[in-house]
This record gives sequence, C-alpha cells and structure tokens, in this order.
Amino acid sequence: MAVMQADDEDLWARIRRGFKMPDLDTWRARQTTRWYADKPQYIERISTRASMYLYHIVAEVEKRGMPTEIALLPFIESGMQPNAVSIAKAAGLWQFIPSTGTKYALEQNMWKDERFGVIESTRAALDYLQKLYGEFGDWQLALAAYNYGELGVERAIANARRHHRSTAYKDLHLPHETEFYVPKLQAIKNIIADPQRYGITLPEIPDRPYFVSEDIPADMDVATAARLAEIPIDEFQALNPAFNRPLIIGASSPTILLPADHAEAFETNLVAVEATGQPMASWTAHVMRRGETLEILAQKANLSVNELRRVNRIPSRYRPAAGSVILVPRGEAVTDDISPKLVDASFSLVPVVPRMRRIAYRVHHGDTLSSIAHHWHVRTHDIMAWNRLHSSRLRVGQRLALNVWNGGNPPHQRVRHSRHHPLHHYSHHHHRRHRRARHPCRSCLASAS
Repeated sequence: MAVMQADDEDLWARIRRGFKMPDLDTWRARQTTRWYADKPQYIERISTRASMYLYHIVAEVEKRGMPTEIALLPFIESGMQPNAVSIAKAAGLWQFIPSTGTKYALEQNMWKDERFGVIESTRAALDYLQKLYGEFGDWQLALAAYNYGELGVERAIANARRHHRSTAYKDLHLPHETEFYVPKLQAIKNIIADPQRYGITLPEIPDRPYFVSEDIPADMDVATAARLAEIPIDEFQALNPAFNRPLIIGASSPTILLPADHAEAFETNLVAVEATGQPMASWTAHVMRRGETLEILAQKANLSVNELRRVNRIPSRYRPAAGSVILVPRGEAVTDDISPKLVDASFSLVPVVPRMRRIAYRVHHGDTLSSIAHHWHVRTHDIMAWNRLHSSRLRVGQRLALNVWNGGNPPHQRVRHSRHHPLHHYSHHHHRRHRRARHPCRSCLASAS
C-alpha cells in the first residue's frame, strides 16, 4: 500500500468535500451498503485499481462543477477495470456500448477502441451525464437514465404522472438493475464518507496526477513503449487499454499515458533510440489478397499460425476476408511506417468453412451457452469468441451472432431431435434472477472482481 509524502493531501478527502448529491436513504441503499461493507477485500481491490485513474476523473468532474459522487461511478460500472467488457458489449471504465460510444465521438477501429481509453471515455461519460442532468434536472434520475436509457426513464416518469404518483427516482417503477443502480453508488459513497464506521481501510491515494501524456512520433510496439518508460508491460496496458494491437501506429497521432515519475525516462530513452535510426516497430500492415491464407503468411514470416491469430485477434475457424488489414512481422526491407490511409482500415472475418452461415439468435428464458451450442451444433467457446463474451451468463432478449451449418447438422454429425425444443428444458433460476441486476449475489462476487 502506498505511503504518502507529508505535503500530499489524501484524494479521498478531496472527494468527500465535493459530495453534493442528496443522500438516498432507502432499504436498497442500506442493504447494498451492508453487502459492500461485508467485503473489505473487494473494496480494497477496486480502490487500489482506482489509484491510477481517480485523480484524473475527480479533476475532470470538478472542472465541470459536477458532484464528486460522479467520480465514483466507475466503481459500480466496471469495478475500476478499464478493460472490462459486459455481455452487452459495454466496454471500459464507464461501460459504453458501441453505438453510444460513436455518438459521443469515441473512435473505434482495428487499431484502438477509445471506449477503453481513460481520458477519452471519461470525457464522453461526463458529456453524457451532463446532458442527462440537463434533461431531467435531478442527478438520481440522470444516473438512472445513464443505466436504463433516457426513453426508459421518461416512460417511467410519464407512467407515474398518469397514476398521480411521485416522480422521484426512489418511487419510480424501473427494472431491477436500475432500481439498485443509484443505491449501489450511494453505498460506495457511504463507505468512502466514513470508512471507519464500516471497518474498511481505504488505500491512500495522493492528491496528485498519477499519469501524464506523451506523444508517439512514429510506429511503435506496445512492448517497446513500456521498455522505454521502464515499466512492466502490464502497467502500460492498464494505462493504455484502448490499443487493440501490439502496435501503436504513428499515423493516427497517438498519445500514451505513462506514470508521471517515468515520463522523463521515456523521453530520454526515446531520444536515444531515435538517434540510432532504427525502427521502433517490429510489425507492419498487410492487406489480405484473394486466395491468400494465414498459413501462407505465417510460413513466409517464419511465424506460427497461432501467433499470427493471437496478434490479430482472429479466433479459430475464422479467417480474415480479402481486403482486410492484418499485422505481419516487419522485415528489414520495410522502411516506411504504416500509411495514414490505413488508419481506418477494414478488418472483417469470415468462417473458414464456406458451408456455414451467420444468423442472429435471441436468448429465451432458460437458455444457456451450452444449450444453445448443443441445439445449433457449435461449440460454446466459439459462441463466446463470435460475440466477444467474457462470461457465460446470458440475459433474456440478448442477441447472439451464430455461425451455423447451412444443412442444419455438420456433415460428420447426425443428431436425433426430441419433439420439444431443447433450449426450453433448462432452468437456471439463480443467475436468471441476477442476470440483469448489477446488485451482485454471493456466487457472482468472483465475476465482479
């Protein structure tokens, strides 16, 4: 645990002074506070992760005159994990889905996804929250809309007015997850406001910037950037999770985040490397030609096919389509960095087996990955790869992309079907109850960490 210098103020104290939202004193808030208070190790874990990002978030919140409770929202959205991805494909500290990320100018391409970026996603989230507060005039309603969507909250308010009921957040009829959303933020606020009351020891976080920004002048491997900064690659990736590939391309004018006390080392080492004239990248871009295969490219590059797949995030049983841009080793003959024309390069995947087709499947009550995979004669880990799932939990109504055989069963497999649809034979009451709710149950705690 970090030890602060004598002239450093604790960031937690600064956050407490900025609390402005009215407290939510409901049974849900009290229940959720007890739930978190009973798990001091979990609170310590997410608070320690927060030490890298929290100063920046608090500073941005204060610049806008927003209550500092907003800076605690990533605690419940992502557990302060910038690389978090939900089943609904929400990503990053603030959990933006792709469409909302695009709406709030978060760049998403094969090279980077700014929904994961600490600075970019914080800017977008605060823009969105300010818009919601301007619409509803109440922070609790704005937070509910951040979770449920503006239209959902507007419908709940309209319904309450029709029945002459209160339109306060705590009195609205909302989905279970949204009913627990603001109470969870209140619970985190309660613990941070008075950790001793709940037997919690918060890690000390100095009230000073953890990271600084540095420009990248040319193509550079992620591993090279970490080496120049003299930090472990895991720490570099925790500060820069937006990069989708092991290469940072200079044509996009990128900036990276580095620990403030390592910026000088990075700048000194960068000057020394540039003086040698040697490239700082070991990868370059290659446009797939019709008929070209990963096996051919791997053989030319003296690289295993599995490594080529890993670098380019290509799951098994898939291949890049013609015209897709992938990374290949940069040979000595390559002197130029990747062209600016490839910043928005195309990258699409097609099934290796042409007799497969893609369908959209809507999850029903009782469905599991195993039951869906069994019915469509595919593998569960392929379903997870196709949909970028990081958990086997599903929610009713969720849409899954499946690649299934045109003829029904794979050619090597004949399956006898029962008269009843196999997907409706399985009931998973416990996780169905908690699937939509972010209020975690005990068996779900591990997934929250």
